[in-house]
Amino acid sequence: MIIESGYAPLLAGGLAGLIIGYAARRHHFCTLSALERRWYAADDSGVRSWGLAILVALVLTQLLVWTDLFDPATSFYFNASFGWSGAILGGVAFGFGMALVGTCGFGALVRLGGGSLRGLVVVIVLGISALATQRGFFAATRQSIVEGNAIEFGRLGAPDQSVGALASAIVGFDVSVFVTVLVAAALAAWIFKDRALLADRGRMIAGTVIGAVVAFGWFATSYISTHSFWPTQIESASFVMPPGDLILGIVAATGAYPDYGVGLVLGVVGGAALAAWRHEDIRWEACDDARELSRHLAGAVLMGVGGVFSLGCTIGQGISAASLLTISAPIVLASIAIGARLGLAYILEGSMRYAFMARAR
Repeated sequence: MIIESGYAPLLAGGLAGLIIGYAARRHHFCTLSALERRWYAADDSGVRSWGLAILVALVLTQLLVWTDLFDPATSFYFNASFGWSGAILGGVAFGFGMALVGTCGFGALVRLGGGSLRGLVVVIVLGISALATQRGFFAATRQSIVEGNAIEFGRLGAPDQSVGALASAIVGFDVSVFVTVLVAAALAAWIFKDRALLADRGRMIAGTVIGAVVAFGWFATSYISTHSFWPTQIESASFVMPPGDLILGIVAATGAYPDYGVGLVLGVVGGAALAAWRHEDIRWEACDDARELSRHLAGAVLMGVGGVFSLGCTIGQGISAASLLTISAPIVLASIAIGARLGLAYILEGSMRYAFMARAR
């Protein structure tokens, strides 16, 4: 059976990637674009669509947990050791790099599917930078910064870094279900308050599909791990280390089967290409000049290094980790937003000192 083979995670990731790549390309789902429109056009619909993805992923993932189809303790996001310095520094670096590039790692893959050679450059440099930070030249520096300043939630009585576990440790009894329902209700109230989003079918579809696919990732890798003869990493959508793993698998024989994340990367490009082809949206693009190329190279390095420091990107921490209600998710997200705001101010306004002065001016 396919499910018992070592290629099952790759195939599952490829299917998931096809779906979200198609949805993101067809309905223009982009985190940086959503933030940019929020700050410069007072349009919240993109941010709320992204929030919808979090809400759908959260609800479906928690249903998997409550029905014993997925154990969140098997995810590395649930580690009781929280590297707050890496979350903040890495998040800011990732956000600034995202502004330099004009999108995140996921967005670069979607652009690549539509014919952007700039996206190809970003994905390659991001992947190599992530490998160097996780396993290579910068690994020792990362470990000293992140692990040397980690908060051990076990000392506070919490078995992991989920908000529910921390709240339960504080009050002295289990309130995790109550916390999950409260967060989901508050998020839903904020999202659906915007009538413009409700009227925007494309954004509603994109947010719902991407959130559902994140939950599918938890289910698929958990199911495969219990039915396959090969070890399977429990993971969902993330686009920092998977591009690096794909590059490493291409240039070196590691002896391991490609995992879910590698399949996801390939699937996103394929899905975006299919959407671009069907809607006659394929455009071959390259950098206009050396200045633009240098900006993309610098941004890709920052995203690769920053994403490993913070253990995720706008999708990895922003939706996958958020679906588990980890304490790292909002901290990394806020840091990414700050970095993106600084980067956009630098590019669009000429100086980072204008980043938080928009209203005053």
